[in-house]
Amino acid sequence: MPNNKILIVEDDKNISKLVRYNLEKSDFQCIATITGEDALAILDKEPADLIILDIMLPKMNGLEVCRAIKQNKDIAHIPIIMLTAKGEEVDKVVGFELGADDYVVKPFSPRELVLRVKAILKRKLLKAPMHVTISTKNIHLDPSRHKVTVNKKGVNLAPLEFKLLETLMSRKGRVQTRERLLDDVWGISAAVTTRTVDTHIKRLRQKLGNAGKAVETVRSIGYRFSEEG
Repeated sequence: MPNNKILIVEDDKNISKLVRYNLEKSDFQCIATITGEDALAILDKEPADLIILDIMLPKMNGLEVCRAIKQNKDIAHIPIIMLTAKGEEVDKVVGFELGADDYVVKPFSPRELVLRVKAILKRKLLKAPMHVTISTKNIHLDPSRHKVTVNKKGVNLAPLEFKLLETLMSRKGRVQTRERLLDDVWGISAAVTTRTVDTHIKRLRQKLGNAGKAVETVRSIGYRFSEEG
């Protein structure tokens, strides 16, 4: 984990220096920039292992940057920690739905931020994809190509929708609580919100069409991918 490369996207120079100092003290390599546009340009040439991203950036805000990253298959896998003064739950929900992995509100503890960075990178290492294709009678999911087909027709899923479907299909027939899905798919504590899971399940079913019926609701508990698929 030491020497992992962290991209810091923060327009407040004092905060950027504080974050960089504490990360480098923990043996991380850091690159810092103040705009979303520059961050995307950097990632195009030099992918990072994790991104710390402020929401209130000039011109292109952090949510737009997060969306652009998660829509780019070459860098969509990079974990993102949103770092912002906005602490309302709605901002957290939007960030997580766009694919952010964690959310730290200013003012923050530099030590806590470093611990969160380490936890996400450790979780990423432990959950490295095995690239095993999963198929049912209607749905075919190929993790290595980030591709899903329903009745041999391609379906365009957002990164978190894809990960959610992969998790459910790989545990076919087993009930998954909302809290378990939050932890395994989003990598966050259930204390944040469970409504995000319901929102993504709804969208996933819509995109899968009739095949979406295989994602079953288990009342008061969570969801399950049908044994019959």
